[in-house]
Amino acid sequence: MTATKFVLPDSDIPTTWYNVVPDLPKGLPPMLHPGTREPITEADLEPLFAAGLIAQEFSTERDVDIPGPVLDIYRQWRPSPLVRARRLEQTLGTPARIYFKYEGVSPAGSHKPNTAVPQAYYSKQDGVTRLTTETGAGQWGSSLSMACAYFDLECEVFMVRVSYDQKPYRRGLMETFGASVTASPSTRTEAGRAALAADPDSTGSLGLAISEAVEAALHSGGAAKYALGSVLNLVLMHQTIIGQEALLQLDMADDYPDIVIGAAGGGSNFAGLALPILRRQFDGGPTVRFVAVEPASCPSLTEGSYDYDFGDTAGLTPLTKMHTLGHDFRPPAIHAGGLRYHGMAPIVSALRDIGLIEARAVPQTACFEAGVLFARSEGIVPAPESTHAVRVAVDEALRCRETGESKAIVFSLSGHGHFDMQAYIDYFAGKLTD
Repeated sequence: MTATKFVLPDSDIPTTWYNVVPDLPKGLPPMLHPGTREPITEADLEPLFAAGLIAQEFSTERDVDIPGPVLDIYRQWRPSPLVRARRLEQTLGTPARIYFKYEGVSPAGSHKPNTAVPQAYYSKQDGVTRLTTETGAGQWGSSLSMACAYFDLECEVFMVRVSYDQKPYRRGLMETFGASVTASPSTRTEAGRAALAADPDSTGSLGLAISEAVEAALHSGGAAKYALGSVLNLVLMHQTIIGQEALLQLDMADDYPDIVIGAAGGGSNFAGLALPILRRQFDGGPTVRFVAVEPASCPSLTEGSYDYDFGDTAGLTPLTKMHTLGHDFRPPAIHAGGLRYHGMAPIVSALRDIGLIEARAVPQTACFEAGVLFARSEGIVPAPESTHAVRVAVDEALRCRETGESKAIVFSLSGHGHFDMQAYIDYFAGKLTD
């Protein structure tokens, strides 16, 4: 029987995360304090993050143990399947071998619980009672809400206003898990009030929602900490469980990728799949093409400058060296809310700077075209963010059809689009623009 789905037993869940920082050929420029512009110390981050998370952000260990309670929760949906997209191959008439690592099987419907669970765990260990965060499309907010429910923590989510209005069911999911959800910009913080004073009709941005969430944590009197769903070294490290599983599953398929593709907003999903495969390359394994795909309307990797910038609009966060469009950049209100961020993870930015990864920017309507093609071939409706990876996977497969090459293309399907159907309705109605 021809195998289509490659599934690992629970016993094969990776028990460590991979930290790429010690393997980076040129190292990683340090984060800078927003006030002094001096390199950040672990003590500087204590008002925002739990001690265990701070230690991971600064870690120089290549492998970091996953705590037992985190593994216990991971087992609810991990290992996630690797699927050979045979019907898509047939539809495209390509000799390429297309695989997707499907992260939509998590209870929250995306890859985001891979970091939400450990962030909630380490915060609980520190005696924290509440976590604050931001969310774009709502996948991160849903995941942190779920993780907080597991560890009996309060969760306060600032949701970018355009997504708050576009995606009421994602908001409802967060509230079902017990979170409070506030549209950003809001009147609850100085950053939000300033934004509304400048533009009462502001649709918001991830950078602004981060400012509000950070401010809420800092003004909590120590009761709350802040959680971030992408960009940080520790977040990318947590996501490497994706790529580690994928390597084991590719062994089952007796195959190895020529091209690895992932959508990139802040960079965690792309990195989660790519970094363990890049590790093999560092260790003398085959050379692989890595392609990070971003929206053409928010093209930090392809058009941003590689420079120090704030991670938020108000300038409350440390400065990191990253590909950035500027922390005051206001992205258009595209449906891929999880990709509407002005900057890219420092690790992904560093890899792009030294040429180890490629970047491609694609327009919204072309992504939804590919998402519909994928749904009609494989039966899974991708999240708008995930359609960016689908688009480039399809393009690469069509290139193989032209050249006759049988390349192995592996991409991350970061989540399902069941809470994003209004986006597809708008696409079919011709309401989406580039």
